[in-house]
Amino acid sequence: MTRLGGVASIAPPHPDLVTRFARDLSRFQVGDAQPDLCIAVSGGADSLALLLLAAAARPGQIAALTVDHGLRPEAADEARFVSDVCTALGVPHDTLRINVPDDPTGLQASARRARYAAMAEWVFARGMSRLAVAHHLDDQAETVMMRLERGAGVAGLSGIRRVRPLADGVTLIRPLLDWRKAELVDIVQAAGLDAIDDPSNRDSRFDRAAVRARLAQGWPDPARLAAVASHMAQAEEALSFSADSLFAQRFDPEAMTLAASDLPAELRRRLTVKALRRLANDPILRGDEVDRLIGRLMAGHVSTLAGFRIAPGAIWRFTPASPHRSM
Repeated sequence: MTRLGGVASIAPPHPDLVTRFARDLSRFQVGDAQPDLCIAVSGGADSLALLLLAAAARPGQIAALTVDHGLRPEAADEARFVSDVCTALGVPHDTLRINVPDDPTGLQASARRARYAAMAEWVFARGMSRLAVAHHLDDQAETVMMRLERGAGVAGLSGIRRVRPLADGVTLIRPLLDWRKAELVDIVQAAGLDAIDDPSNRDSRFDRAAVRARLAQGWPDPARLAAVASHMAQAEEALSFSADSLFAQRFDPEAMTLAASDLPAELRRRLTVKALRRLANDPILRGDEVDRLIGRLMAGHVSTLAGFRIAPGAIWRFTPASPHRSM
């Protein structure tokens, strides 16, 4: 199999797989008039399979992008390997070299934010609007499992979203969420390529790697966990729709009041968050802080959050909180 040092020829995916992928891609409204789709390719089996499928389904209409975080000495060679694959496929390719800042949330989270920010800027600068990444059904199962262990609610158990805004004018899409990891590996092997193996994927110090190892033992079934995410995504969509409708009826931005005390707990929480974000110009709100605020209001106590004093009652009244005086 071909690895580094040049790529001669690559066998395309089976036509049935290409048809299936084209059908999955059609839901994302990718433009046809000009190249509108960029594929994020690390060189691992998942992203290589995405590249192979996209190149076959939309010949001459995609570009590819690789990010070198500068965290591993092998990364530069791996980016060159991806470039060689793209050349053999006739796909324009670029490598972005970025610096990952120190962040208390951890190295992986910091690298992910820096990676997506750099890719979004690149995609937008070239007049494209869709960035595709290779998250698949097994990734979805891992995400649901991790969030179950953290006690997540409906939104968290919705798992990885198929589509989300990434930056102004750029949308992140995930066309492989119905594909199993093994299918993607088979596509790469059939193409005659030897995918890059990132050892961090097996490092048990990272939560996802530990969950992946447990799922590999056969329980729970990843397909069933992914089905949970799908059902929860539908529930999340319904709750979001209801919350938007109720907020328009029950929030008075001029009087700064919200009629939420008679609602079910989940809708009460969502409307409270919407009100605070509207009034406080989109503050960072922690879930435990919001829960404590609502608990105090429901018990008849005045409380404060995000710079606002909220008075209890049938209708909650928001007023700017007085600044704390230093002693």
